[in-house]
Amino acid sequence: MTKKRNRTRPALSLQERLNRFTQDARAAAKKLPAGTERHTLLQKARDGEAAAEIERLLSSPGPQDQK
Repeated sequence: MTKKRNRTRPALSLQERLNRFTQDARAAAKKLPAGTERHTLLQKARDGEAAAEIERLLSSPGPQDQK
């Protein structure tokens, strides 16, 4: 007999998790001096914003076809 996976749902929606990730990355980048580590964190924040925008566009109903 195979084991059943314990599946749980995340407490926050994907949009909320992406926004929190972006805010945390920007806050951490502000504490660092200019350099590669700060640049990497800011890039991750921009990537998180892009992912949030794509998720928002994909989850919206969009234009409906005329019948």
